[in-house]
Amino acid sequence: MKNKIVSPAEAAATIRDGDTVSVSGFVGIGTPDEVILAIESRFLDQGEPKELTLVFTAAPGDGKDRGINHLAHEGLVRRAVGGHWALLPKLSQLALEEKIEAYNLPLGCIAQLYREIAGGRPGLTTRVGLRTFVDPRHDGGKINQITSEDLVRLVEIEGKEWLFYKSFPINVALIRATTADLAGNLTFEREALTLDTLPAAMAAKNSRGLVIAQVERVAAEGSLNPRLVHVPGVLVDCVVVARPEHHWQTYATVHNHALSGQLRVPLDRIAPLPLDERKVIARRVALELPPGGIVNLGIG
Repeated sequence: MKNKIVSPAEAAATIRDGDTVSVSGFVGIGTPDEVILAIESRFLDQGEPKELTLVFTAAPGDGKDRGINHLAHEGLVRRAVGGHWALLPKLSQLALEEKIEAYNLPLGCIAQLYREIAGGRPGLTTRVGLRTFVDPRHDGGKINQITSEDLVRLVEIEGKEWLFYKSFPINVALIRATTADLAGNLTFEREALTLDTLPAAMAAKNSRGLVIAQVERVAAEGSLNPRLVHVPGVLVDCVVVARPEHHWQTYATVHNHALSGQLRVPLDRIAPLPLDERKVIARRVALELPPGGIVNLGIG
């Protein structure tokens, strides 16, 4: 069986000029920083790879320098397609200065588009984004004047308006997990979230692309519990073992068992919040929650 463990530099060397590269991560959760740093280092040393298209759902960055802020170099990136830009000031600056093409599309639509690409379908049809800035009648998600290609089309189906987000090939998917065996099977036991790692990997493989996975540790062949494998090795081409400082669970936490679901903290062990306007608002909102209800928690 092929040993898929490679160095960060070897993984970065597989990315070619002009590739479309998807990057997992939400802030520091699931962000493959070791691989990102290797890509930046290769570009600064060798001028390669050039003219990449970056695709991301949430913002793999810390609002300063980390994550794909490291890739914000003129010439390295040609285009960026993302759902959440707020923590990517360096990449955002390139977009605002019209040094790269840039799109802001709904985060969930990009995540679902990975599935459409993986399934070989032409794109995602949804009503999400209608009559917003993503609607092609209102800029189509384009951030600046040099961005001209339409990634979103308005279509009519049985008398109703829909938006069609067209598929495109993913040449390389950068993802992150906790453990890999030599065959590339991935488990996520110490990660806070699995995010879009599986659909992104499937999208890349079904685009005849590559999947590069960053992990914290390597397990012996055949030793992983198959029930815990979230991304199977058949989808993974390269595995990079990160240095500990580049594989924190979040940018603020080395590892918290509660964040990875390995334990539930007793309520009496959680320090109460101070009584301020935020707590008053939260209490009022809590009164609206029905017993046993399903809650979608947003942040911002």
